[in-house]
Parts: sequence; C-alpha cells; structure tokens
Amino acid sequence: MINLLLVMAGGGLGAGMRHLSNLAAVRFFGSGFPWGTAFVNVFGSFLMGVLVELLARKLGMSQHWRMFLASGCLGGFTTFSSFSLDTMNLIDKGAAGLAIAYVAGSVILGVAALFAGLLSVRALL
Repeated sequence: MINLLLVMAGGGLGAGMRHLSNLAAVRFFGSGFPWGTAFVNVFGSFLMGVLVELLARKLGMSQHWRMFLASGCLGGFTTFSSFSLDTMNLIDKGAAGLAIAYVAGSVILGVAALFAGLLSVRALL
C-alpha cells in the first residue's frame, strides 16, 4: 500500500511539472509545434536513465524512493521515460528484435487507438 501512495504522490508532482513545462514551451516558442511534449519526452527519458543507473544501480536507492521517483514523478512527468526504459531493458536482455517490435507497435497502435477514439466519438456526436 505504501508503494501505491508513493507512486500517487510522485505522479501528482510529475504531472504538475509536465503542465508547467508545456505552459513554458508555449510561452517561449508558441503553439505551432508541441515543443513542451517533445522536451518532456526527451528530458524525462534522460532523467530516467540517470535515475536508474546512478541512484538505483550505483547507490542502491531503496524501493520506496524508486517507486516515488521513477514510477511516480517521472511516470507523471512522462510515461515516455518508462517506455524508453522498457525498450532499453529489452535491448540489454538481448531482445533487440522484440524492442523494435515494441517501439513500432506502441507508436503505431497508440496513434491508431487515438484516431479510433476520436472517430468513435465523432460518429456518436
């Protein structure tokens, strides 16, 4: 139960940081391109790499801190960081083909699912 509460608390902080990043990007760069989302995805993935390698593997961070920071804060900031970590874990395990299928499938099916959701609502309303 404590891990769930830690993930929820971190997720709230991460989501707030994502929102502030998007607002800042629109303010500085305009709304013609999703700079905020691009920044959050790339920076969140970088932070996940630092977090996993330095704090979890090198410094032996406790599971509670990993839940709060990785699943919570970074998961709320961008699930892309978790997606990136999952991909790297597959590659580290020697499953590069599966990693490529995971990336391609996630992107293609994710975009297709979004379109299906939009079209479903548009057809009903």
